[in-house]
Amino acid sequence: MFEGIQNLPRIPELRRRLGFTLAMLAIYRLGVAVPTPGIDGEALGEFFKAAQATVFGMVNLFSGGALERFSIFALGIMPYISASIILQLMTLVVPHLERLSKEGEQGRRKITQYTRYGTVGLALVQGLFISMGLEQIQTPGGGGSVVYDAGWSFRLMTMLTLCSGTVFIMWLGEQISERGIGNGISLIIFAGIVAAIPSAIGATFQFTRQGELGVLVLVFLAAMMIGVIGIIIFVERAQRRIPVQYAKRVVGRKMYGGQSTHLPLKVNTAGVIPPIFASSLLIFPGTIAQFVQHPAFQRAADFLQPGGLFYNIVYVAAIIFFCYFYTAVTFKPDDVAENMQKAGGFIPGIRPGKRTAEYIDRILTRITLGGAIYVSIVCVLPTILISRFNVPFFFGGTALLIVVGVAIDTVSQMQAHLIQRNYEGFMSRGGRARGRTG
Repeated sequence: MFEGIQNLPRIPELRRRLGFTLAMLAIYRLGVAVPTPGIDGEALGEFFKAAQATVFGMVNLFSGGALERFSIFALGIMPYISASIILQLMTLVVPHLERLSKEGEQGRRKITQYTRYGTVGLALVQGLFISMGLEQIQTPGGGGSVVYDAGWSFRLMTMLTLCSGTVFIMWLGEQISERGIGNGISLIIFAGIVAAIPSAIGATFQFTRQGELGVLVLVFLAAMMIGVIGIIIFVERAQRRIPVQYAKRVVGRKMYGGQSTHLPLKVNTAGVIPPIFASSLLIFPGTIAQFVQHPAFQRAADFLQPGGLFYNIVYVAAIIFFCYFYTAVTFKPDDVAENMQKAGGFIPGIRPGKRTAEYIDRILTRITLGGAIYVSIVCVLPTILISRFNVPFFFGGTALLIVVGVAIDTVSQMQAHLIQRNYEGFMSRGGRARGRTG
C-alpha cells in the first residue's frame, strides 16, 4: 500500500486533483473560524460546552466545531442533505420529478438545481429560528443576552450569514466532486469529524488524569473503537457475488463471449448515506427545539436526546429505511437484468429477463437487511456505551462509520487513477482495496 503511494506525485492529473481537494478543505476549515457578527462568542461558547451532551454535540460534530464557535458555517452541510432527502422522496410521488430522474444527465442537473433552491429555503428557516433562540440565551451569571443588539436587523443578518455559509459549503462540495478527488459532501463531513479528534482525545486524557474516567474504562473504549473499525472495514468490503455466464457469439470470423464472471452486490450498498440522512432528520427538529422556548418543542427535545431510548429507536428505524430507500434509488435490478440480457449474459439456472430481475432483487433485499442491521449496530451500540461511561465528547459509531467509509472510498478512487495509468495500485502485493460501491 505504501509503495503505491510513491506513484501519486508521478501523475499530474491526480496530483492536481489532490491539491485542489486539500485547498478546498483548507478553505472550509478557515471559514469555520470566522464568527457570525453580533454575538458574544465567549459567552455562547460556555453555553455550548454545557450542552455537549444534548443534540448540540452531534450538530457540532458534523459541522466541525462551527456551531460551538457559531461561525458563518454554523449550519454546516445539513440543510443540503435535508433538501436532498426531500427531493429524493418527492421523486417517488411527483410525476414531474420522476420524469426528470429518467432523463439522464439533463434531468439530474434540473433535480440538482431544485435541491439547491431547497437548501437555501431550509437554511433561511433554520437561520431564523436559531437567531430567535440566540436572543433568549443569557450570558453566564445572567449578565444579559449573548446577542449585542437583538431585533429583526440581527435576525435578518444572521439568516443571510448562515444561509450564505451553507451555500458556500455546498459549492465547495460540488467543486471537490467535479474537480477534486470526488465525494465532496462526504469529504467535508469527514474533515469536520477528523478535525475534532485531537481536542477530543486531549479532553479524554485530561478527564483520566483528574480521575473522572478510569484507566480500564479508557482501555476498553480504545479496544472497542479499534474493534468497530475492523468490523467496518470487513463489512464495507464484503460482497455477495452472483455468478454470470456469457454465451458464445460469432462475429465475422471471431468468437466472443463464453467466459464466466460475477455480479458483485455489496452488503452495505448505501454506504454512509443512511446514518448521515437519519442524523440530519433527527438533528433538524432537535436544533429548533433547543432554541425555541416552547413546552411542545421542549418535549420534542427531551425525546430526541442523543443516546436516549426513543432517539435510538427512531434512529435505527430511519437507518433501516434509508438503507432500503437509497439502495432502491441507486441500484435497479430491472436495468441490470436488461443490460445483462443484451450482452448475452445469464445467471445459471435463472431465465433471462424478468426472472433474473426478480432473483437479483430478492438477493439484494436479503443482504440489504443484513447491511441495515450492521449499520444500526455500529451507529447505536458504541454511542450507548460512550454515554454510559460519560465520555466527554460526542464521537460514536456514526462518526466512525463515516470516517472509515469515506476513507475507503477515497483510497479506492485514488487507486483507480493509478490503475488507469498502468501504475501499481495501493495493494499491489496484498490485493486491491475495493471500494464500497462495487
